Amino acid sequence: ISTADISRLHLRIGQTKPMTANRVVECISSIYRYAAICNLVPHGQNPTKGVRAFREQRRERFLSSTELAKLGEAIREGETDGIPYEVDDTKPTSKHAPKPENRRTVIDQHAAAAIRLLLLTGARLREILDLKWDYVDLERGLLFLPDSKTGRKTIVLNAPAIEIIAGMPRMSCFVIAGEKQDKPRTDLNRPWRAIVRRAGLPGLRIHDLRHTHASFGAGAGLGLP
Repeated sequence: ISTADISRLHLRIGQTKPMTANRVVECISSIYRYAAICNLVPHGQNPTKGVRAFREQRRERFLSSTELAKLGEAIREGETDGIPYEVDDTKPTSKHAPKPENRRTVIDQHAAAAIRLLLLTGARLREILDLKWDYVDLERGLLFLPDSKTGRKTIVLNAPAIEIIAGMPRMSCFVIAGEKQDKPRTDLNRPWRAIVRRAGLPGLRIHDLRHTHASFGAGAGLGLP
């Protein structure tokens, strides 16, 4: 694979998705770095060298108090009555859809708790989904993460976050239980899409909850810990 190959791939993807194009090149670069460690390619051989990344416009969104209220109401509705959804009656599969009164997406307890914890702790998605009970110290209100994106990390819990974790059933070694007891939940895509749609917050990303948490803390004069 040559630098010219990578450059053509980067340009083709970048015509419509420049950020994705940059991530693809970063991924290929990391593969070659690891291959060099394993002596599969010579050290220093990396066809991504010289491929200039597209300029990226960083997206940062902070929820207002009104938007937070809408998000909270959508979560509550999702885990109780369920969030109603529409069906495209023009599609052939629509005849198999439930009756209109039964078209509701119910958010399970663990998904709802995960989304609330993301907002209340400012943690990254995988830090919450991979959180084990062994990492939780409710007495001192701390989460001890042995391996986060930035290495070992301690998260200080506020009272609402402690209440949420304390009320979770211990169904596996993970606080946010997945389909298999020995594996963490893979994602929150389906419940998140339903909640965002119901709250009327198009384009809101899960990572925006982390930004919102930080902005409220900074606005209150709190330090980084």
